[in-house]
Amino acid sequence: MSLKHAVLAALLEGEASGYDLAKIFDVSVANFWAATPQQLYRELDKLAEAGLITARVVEQERRPNKRMFSLTEPGMRDLAAYTSTPPRPSAVRDELLVQVQACDEGDTAAVRGFVAQRMEASRAKLARYDRLREWMLAGRDEDAYLAEAERVGPYLTLMRGRFFEEENLRWGERALDVLDRRAAGRGQRGGTTETGPADARSAVTTTATATAEAAAGQPA
Repeated sequence: MSLKHAVLAALLEGEASGYDLAKIFDVSVANFWAATPQQLYRELDKLAEAGLITARVVEQERRPNKRMFSLTEPGMRDLAAYTSTPPRPSAVRDELLVQVQACDEGDTAAVRGFVAQRMEASRAKLARYDRLREWMLAGRDEDAYLAEAERVGPYLTLMRGRFFEEENLRWGERALDVLDRRAAGRGQRGGTTETGPADARSAVTTTATATAEAAAGQPA
């Protein structure tokens, strides 16, 4: 997917300025496609040059003039054709999960804090998504909205964002519980020596050697 089609899809909501689009991306598109305002403005210029959108200048007395963008027929056809193209598999790159993967050999307390921070960010996003959901429903229940709304795509992507953050919270709660239980167990053992990965591998090697020698009739 390219930013091009994300912008065209956002303009399905109607004519918008670059500033309006930046707000739309921040509120409702960022859960599946992130872009900075600078990237958006550059892409709008490219789309206008390609004839996929139009730009009209609106004069303002006390503020700088602004450009309002809207889809053209070629832009609509391009977007429609795009929806029939199989999407590429999404690639997950999550630095926090790399840190969690290595936490047993690193600073577990720091990693625990990072997980908690991720959960706080998810709660904030969920609160924002819930406000947007209430605005979209406008007093209707979900079934009524989905039956009556002219377009359901924005609501479905919003649902995906909400489910993703809810799953982040479920995983975070479980991860914190596991880390806390292991920390408590180590505290109870106090100064006892724990068997580390190297010790465990040495023990397995020694046992395997003794077994092989016994089978060959040699002293262990």
